[in-house]
Amino acid sequence: MVQEVSGMKVLLLDAETTPIISIVVTQSQLLAREVYLVDRVDNRSREKMKHLKCIVFVRPSPESIQALVEELRDPSYGDYYLYFSNTVKKSSLERLAEADEYECVREVQEFFADFLAVNSDLFSLGVSAPSQPLFVENSGTWDGRTFARVTEGILSVLLALKKKPLIRYQRTSAIAKKLAAEVAYHIQQEGPLFDLRRTDTPPILLIMDRRNDPLTPLLNQWTYQAMVHELFGITNGRVDMSSVVDVRPELREVVLSPESDTFYKKNMFLNLGDLGANIKAYVDEYQSRHKSTMSVESISDMKRFIEDYPEFRRLAGNVSKHVALVGELSRRVDREGLLEAGELEQSLAVSESHNADLKSLQKLIAESKISDEEKVRLVTLYALRYEKSSANQTVVLVDLLRKAGVSEKKISLVDDLLLYAGADRRMDDLFANQDILARTKNVFKDYIKGKLKAENYPFIEGGSRDKPQDIIVFFIGGTTYAEAREIQRLNSATPGVRIVLGGTTIHNSTRFLTLLVSMSTVRFVYYSNSNNFSSWGFGT
Repeated sequence: MVQEVSGMKVLLLDAETTPIISIVVTQSQLLAREVYLVDRVDNRSREKMKHLKCIVFVRPSPESIQALVEELRDPSYGDYYLYFSNTVKKSSLERLAEADEYECVREVQEFFADFLAVNSDLFSLGVSAPSQPLFVENSGTWDGRTFARVTEGILSVLLALKKKPLIRYQRTSAIAKKLAAEVAYHIQQEGPLFDLRRTDTPPILLIMDRRNDPLTPLLNQWTYQAMVHELFGITNGRVDMSSVVDVRPELREVVLSPESDTFYKKNMFLNLGDLGANIKAYVDEYQSRHKSTMSVESISDMKRFIEDYPEFRRLAGNVSKHVALVGELSRRVDREGLLEAGELEQSLAVSESHNADLKSLQKLIAESKISDEEKVRLVTLYALRYEKSSANQTVVLVDLLRKAGVSEKKISLVDDLLLYAGADRRMDDLFANQDILARTKNVFKDYIKGKLKAENYPFIEGGSRDKPQDIIVFFIGGTTYAEAREIQRLNSATPGVRIVLGGTTIHNSTRFLTLLVSMSTVRFVYYSNSNNFSSWGFGT
C-alpha cells in the first residue's frame, strides 16, 4: 500500500485503522518509505500541502466515509489514493465520486486488513467490553453492531489469507452457529471476491465459544508474551510501564513487536526461567559490542563505528527495554505472591484434591500480599473445579473474601462466572485432570488428524473427511496468548499444516473478568444436549 505510491506522502487513518497500522509498522519504517506525516482523517485542522500525495487507509464505516467526503470537498493534498480495510458499498463510492469535484482521487482499492495482526499466526479483532459488548438481552443474542463488526473482521481475514473455507462451529453455542451462518451467507453474496484457486483439501474455519473454556484466561501465565500481557497488558503492541517505580522516561511506554524486535521474537514463548538466562546473554552481547566501540583509533575504526552506530543504538534501547520488563516481572511475581498462587492454580486446574486445595486457598485469602483480584480469581477457579462436588465450599470462601475486605463488586464475579460458563453451559469436561490446555490442544490435534466429531462441531453446509492443511480457529469471547503458544508449537511440529488463531480480543484475566462484569445484567442461554434452548432470567 505505502510502497505502491512513490514520492513524499501523507498517511491518513481513522480510529480503527490506526492500531492496525501501528501494530505492524514502526514510525522509522514509514519514514523509510517517504511517509512524513501520519494523521487522522477526521482532523480538519491540518495544514494544506498540495505538493504531497496522500494515502488514506480507513474502515468503510459511515463515520470514515463522511470524513473522506469532507476531505475531498476541500482537499489538503495534491493526489489521493484511497484504501479501505474491507469491502466498501457502492453507495459509499458514489458519495465519494460526487465529492471529488477537484478530481484528485487517483486510485481506490479494497485492502483487506480489518484486523490486528498480532503474531504470524495470531490475530485479534480488538472487540471487547464494555465499549463493544458481545450480547444484548441474553447470552444467545448478539449485540447487532458487534455482530456486524465480527462478521466483517472474519471475512477480511479470509480474503487476506485468500481462503474460501468450509465452516464448522461449536454445537452447544447459539452465537457460534449464528456467526458461522452469517459468514457463510456473506461468502456466497460476495461471489467474485471468493472465487479463489481451489486446493486439494478445502480450508476450514472453526468457530468456538470462549464459554466452553473459561479456565485458560483465568490462569497466571509464565511465558514472556503472555506474562507481560497478564501483568501489564499489551495494547496494540504497546506496553504501559508508567506505573513502574523509577522507570526511565523513554521506557514509560515500550513497543513489543516480533517483526521489529529479534530478541522478543526468539523469546516470546519462553518461560520466565529460560528468559532470565537469555536476557543475561543479551546484556553480555551489548557489553561486548559497547567495549568494541570504545576503541576508535583509525579512520577505518571511525567508518565502522559510524556504519554500526544505528544498529548499536537500537541494540542499546532494546536491551534497556527487555531488562526493565523482565526485572519488573520478577519483582511483581515476588511482591504479589504469584508463585504461591500459581501452585494452587496448577493444582485446581489439573488435579482433584479438594481438602488440600481448600486449605491452601483459605491460607492465601488471609495473606496480605495477595491482591484482592488474585484472591477472587482463585476462588472463581475453585468454584469452577468443584461446582458439582458435594464438598463444595464456595459459599464459605466468598464469606472469607468479605472478611478480608474484598468489595462486593469483585466478589460478585464468582457467581457471574458460573452463570456465564458453569458446567451446564459447557460442552464437555473442563477438568480432565491433565495438562491445563489438553482439551483445547486435543481439539486442534483431532482436526489435524481429521478426527474432529461432526456431532460436536457440525458443518454449516457440505463437509469433508480430508485432513485439512489450512485451519482458521476463531474464539467468540476472546482467545489467549497461552493458546497462541500451543498453535505455534503445533505449526512447528506439523509440516504441511498451518493453523491461524484469532478471537474477538486477546484476554488476560483482567479483560476476561471485565467481560463478565459487562454481562452481569444479561440472561444466560445455552444449548442442551438435545439442541433445545434453556434459559434463566438471572440478573444482578
